[in-house]
Amino acid sequence: MRITKFGHACVRIEHEGTTVVLDPGVFTDASAVDGADAVLITHEHPDHYLPEHLLATDAPVYTIEAVASKIRSDAPAVAERLTVVTPGSSFDVGVPVRAVGELHAVIHPEFPRITNSGYVLTLGDTLVYHPGDALTEPGEAVDVLLCPVSAPWMRVSEAIEFARAVRAPRNLAIHDRVYSEAGLGIVDGHMNAFLPKDGLEYVRRADGEDL
Repeated sequence: MRITKFGHACVRIEHEGTTVVLDPGVFTDASAVDGADAVLITHEHPDHYLPEHLLATDAPVYTIEAVASKIRSDAPAVAERLTVVTPGSSFDVGVPVRAVGELHAVIHPEFPRITNSGYVLTLGDTLVYHPGDALTEPGEAVDVLLCPVSAPWMRVSEAIEFARAVRAPRNLAIHDRVYSEAGLGIVDGHMNAFLPKDGLEYVRRADGEDL
């Protein structure tokens, strides 16, 4: 298994000949989708969804109805490759996947919440969880958490407590283009001040680097 961090919330996962790309958005180079067998989109925000990236691949796209609706409008040529998933549903993209959760994290109490689906991927004996823009627990033990660490809607304490609640032995930072490198260094310090005490590894990787 190989997990490669691409821009912001985008992660490329390769396992036994299958390549799955999650959330290639505006901070992601189009090369992230090269050779993809499937693309999964958690929600409609542009840092997670960019129609040009979906047009750059012929891979099937799996996502929720709100995103599918935008794709049909933004990139009609992709529509025939769309599969709409629902909360709790399981499907196969070359590896088994389960959709988790239904709503984006609260940005502001007066701001309408959009839909969001995280995904648990089963890669042999290893389970990897990408929550999108939500702090929804996966409902089962996972081995790798792709953990959001910076966003207009979150505090570092929420990232720490989310990782503690999920209790994945390995935590890879995602959603990291909101802060500067200096700011992310502070986040890294806080995460590493708490998670290793609970036996949980935390790492942040540059674009193109593997877990």
